[in-house]
Amino acid sequence: MASASSVGRKSASAPSPTRLRQVAFVTKDLERARYLLTKVLGTEVIFVDPAVEKWGLKNFLVALGGDIIEVVSPTRQDTTAARLLSKRGDGGYMIIMQTADAKGRRDYIESKGLGKVIFSHENEDFVCVQYHPKGIKGGMMPELDAHRPTPENPTPITSRFSHWHACGPDYNSYSAAMKRHSNLHLSGLVCRLEPGDVDHEGAPRQWEEMFGVARSRDLLAFTNARLGFTRGEEGKPEGLVSITIGVEGVEYLNGILERARAEGLCENGWINMLGVKWYFVLAGFGDAKTKL
Repeated sequence: MASASSVGRKSASAPSPTRLRQVAFVTKDLERARYLLTKVLGTEVIFVDPAVEKWGLKNFLVALGGDIIEVVSPTRQDTTAARLLSKRGDGGYMIIMQTADAKGRRDYIESKGLGKVIFSHENEDFVCVQYHPKGIKGGMMPELDAHRPTPENPTPITSRFSHWHACGPDYNSYSAAMKRHSNLHLSGLVCRLEPGDVDHEGAPRQWEEMFGVARSRDLLAFTNARLGFTRGEEGKPEGLVSITIGVEGVEYLNGILERARAEGLCENGWINMLGVKWYFVLAGFGDAKTKL
């Protein structure tokens, strides 16, 4: 059987189907973030990873159907997360993608000098590679991972509730939680470039070249979501500006908005959580943003 490092091997520079599997945020107040996400979205914590303690972090993960929102908070000041909080406050931290051949993509990136690997782990089930965000447009730390197809997990990218290593070893438990929240979909992100950088069309070209995510005009076209970029603005930091969540069912969508109002989170057409704008749309109804 093919290994994770050789699955789907094709021309190293060619785009490959890539899923936006997980978005990580950083916050000063982890318990408040946990309360708001579970309360407002109506989702649940599916994993708390004790392994991140060695990096000076604590975290939790919640389900958006088969995709994940992670929130981390630093326990030490000598961490990237602590430095981000000091510089930008609560906000986006990482974009974690899933492809068929993360190791092959790493080889390509390193051979071309496109990026610097800062962490890598590989076993018989998956490959995980994190890249230094310096020089990568959008102000988020990128990670590109792959799961090896198995009889139990034959189509890791396209199966909505497929195995995901970040959720821990108990697949039956976390996949059941994913399915309980199958009415939520991770639909889109927008990142702002650094001040002075107005090349919002060049940003998706860079990500396509590095990580093999196909482009659709000026957007990155993941298999499940879109990622766009806005021009840098003086006085505003680079990084995640907004996240869009698709919601199945008008009643459930209205429930999210009502709970957000009760918490005082509603702004002009969006919800203010974790330092970014949260938009909620009816799944299957395009990009029309819900009015609050």
